[in-house]
Amino acid sequence: MARTPSARAPAGGSIFVSILKWLAYSALVALLALVVAVAVATSYLPSYSELTKRSDLGQMIRVRAANGQVLVQMGPSFGQWLSYDQIPPEMRAAMISTEDRRFRSHIGVDPLGIGRAILSAVTTGHRVSATSTITQQLARNIFLTNNRNFGRKIKEGILALALERKFSKNQILELYLNRVYFGGGAYGIDAASRRFFGHGADHLSLGEAAIIAGLVKAPSNYSPTADVEAARDRSGVVLQTMAKNGFINEAEASAVNPAEIRIQPTTRQNSVRYFTDWALPQLDTLIDQTQDPIDVWTTLDPGMQTAADKAIAANAPDGAQGALVAMDRDGAVRAMVGGKDYINSIYNRATQATRQPGSAFKLFVYLTALEAGMKPTDTIVDSPVTIDGWSPRNSERENLGPVSLREAFSRSINTVSAKIGQQVGFGAIADMARRFGLTTPISTYPAMVLGSSDVRLIEMTRAFASVNNKGVAVTPYAIRKVVTADGRLLYQHEQSEDRVLVAPWIAAEMTDLLQSAVLSGTGRAAQIGRPVAGKTGTTTSNKDGWFIGFSSGLTTGVWMGRDDARPIAGLQGGTAPARAFHDFMSVAVANRPVEQFQTQVPMPDWQLTPEEELFGDQAMDQNSADAPMVDENGNPVARPAPDDNGGPPPMIRPDGTGDPSQQDLDQAFPPAPQQRQPRQPQPAYPDQDQQPPAEGSAPPSEQPETSAYST
Repeated sequence: MARTPSARAPAGGSIFVSILKWLAYSALVALLALVVAVAVATSYLPSYSELTKRSDLGQMIRVRAANGQVLVQMGPSFGQWLSYDQIPPEMRAAMISTEDRRFRSHIGVDPLGIGRAILSAVTTGHRVSATSTITQQLARNIFLTNNRNFGRKIKEGILALALERKFSKNQILELYLNRVYFGGGAYGIDAASRRFFGHGADHLSLGEAAIIAGLVKAPSNYSPTADVEAARDRSGVVLQTMAKNGFINEAEASAVNPAEIRIQPTTRQNSVRYFTDWALPQLDTLIDQTQDPIDVWTTLDPGMQTAADKAIAANAPDGAQGALVAMDRDGAVRAMVGGKDYINSIYNRATQATRQPGSAFKLFVYLTALEAGMKPTDTIVDSPVTIDGWSPRNSERENLGPVSLREAFSRSINTVSAKIGQQVGFGAIADMARRFGLTTPISTYPAMVLGSSDVRLIEMTRAFASVNNKGVAVTPYAIRKVVTADGRLLYQHEQSEDRVLVAPWIAAEMTDLLQSAVLSGTGRAAQIGRPVAGKTGTTTSNKDGWFIGFSSGLTTGVWMGRDDARPIAGLQGGTAPARAFHDFMSVAVANRPVEQFQTQVPMPDWQLTPEEELFGDQAMDQNSADAPMVDENGNPVARPAPDDNGGPPPMIRPDGTGDPSQQDLDQAFPPAPQQRQPRQPQPAYPDQDQQPPAEGSAPPSEQPETSAYST
């Protein structure tokens, strides 16, 4: 009996149909899932106005000088938001041609581009090249990270489709051009244009647009501030791409010479960082925390800052560091240098370092004396003194007998400071130092009158500024106001209520003493042709040199020394620091009116000896093993033993050997032009009757000028 044929289809055909059905169902499910995912993503997308705020990119802080100049920019730089119509057509064309030439036709992802990339990878054996559209890049920049994995690409594609569904092509391009990163901290074409070309992006040239468009691929490699030639070469590639894709013609591309595109030079940000590093942490106490872009307007004067840089660089000894602080009568810090080179050392020696001030500390010794009732014209005897086993000595190893307070301060006589401390109390002097703003521990041992306690330069400068302010406290500040990018005021500096530290006549008498130190004492190198008051300071073995003074309402402090506190040959407060003060102040107050002090110093009837010229402000302790002289390397010369009668040790040669001959002494310290004469008390103010010169003194034409400075 014959078999009947089977009614079933061939097994092979059934499997193929099943696979097709499964693929169709899977594609349908995937499509539905994609539609749902895109719909959900679209519903969760921020509004267009929210995306224009750019707060998600981080906080931008612009630090401005007193004149509005941008000193430092921290965080992202945004520039002005440009609408689509404000963006030059050349910029739009350059970006589309370079990054996504089918931008106007695709739906957020580019299937043709993806297919071409896969085919290229298969034929060449290389990995699939980047195929992100402008919309995908925007989605990644706003919502995702740069991790290279398949999951991130799926999310990127969904978000790109959602963006295309919610926003128009023009809106997407506007968002992209205002948010994409172009290097150098610049986000958006306006920030990039201002950063690299010095003008806004609303009038970019074709060549400039080509440079900016070329940055997106690798901002760090093609940044004009990092490699100008690489940026210009890349712009040439962009121009050729634009011509190839029909956005410009060959003639327009050839007309642009990348070598002629002017790149704005990068501003030098070296010493100003000492100031901004000190100023910006103060924001924590001045404003509430905010993520809004802010402009911080400071007190810094760019011209003074440049002059301060030059003064320190020109005068600081080789191997030594230097620091400078200048503050106005209200405490506004106008210049700050914390070291020779911020790039090599960010340690701020103006605000962080604590060093011994030497004789500059005598400001507080004499303030205490004046408050106790002494006057600049009062006489005190310069003679050997021992206090609790401590015996200070003067720089020239001799005592002058009766001297006025003015002369003792001007010549920086150590024994007189010790006697004042013994009379008024060392605790009272320490209290005076704290009253004037010193926050470091102040010793109350007798040697403290010679500046043995460590202090900060900015606090010493503040103390001198308070004297200049007629005894009213001066508080240094750096920030004038803080405003948001849209002009909303977050903070405005207000002058604090006056706090009187000493009576105004005490401050005037102290100014008398400080002026004498510059006019005829150890600070003569600081004279600038107008009234100056100040004090030098030199520590043992020439480890630190100081000069702090004021003129025309500006107070400036200068310190020099080594970070390791090793001696420096020839460093004295009256040499390099005083010269740096002179160089800086000559520029800083040049355009300020000349201000006479309420008190002026009368013509002195004495002059410094050569040894005082060298060591007059040095803190010297008879109990110390350090002699007042140093060798050619700046190391202290060993102190010889006292003579057989217990008297002071003999002088030694500069090389540290033997007793010097008379010829050695004559060469080192030439004799004064006239003998020291007994002094008569001099009036403290020039409107009083002047005493005639003492008999045997130099004729008027040869005597030092009075305190009436030339202007």
